[in-house]
Amino acid sequence: MNMKSLIFILISISVTLCIALIGVAIGEQSLTLAILALVGVFILMGLGFTLKKKFRENNQ
Repeated sequence: MNMKSLIFILISISVTLCIALIGVAIGEQSLTLAILALVGVFILMGLGFTLKKKFRENNQ
């Protein structure tokens, strides 16, 4: 497993945990936690797509 794959696996696990945290926040009726988790999802997914584009451009 190379470094690129490890980075993407860590990002995908983090996004999955943030999505699960949204469900927990809804169950606990915590709007603040739900908003923070949603922001985390957007930031981490954006980071993943940005890194993928950067790695793809460097290989060509």
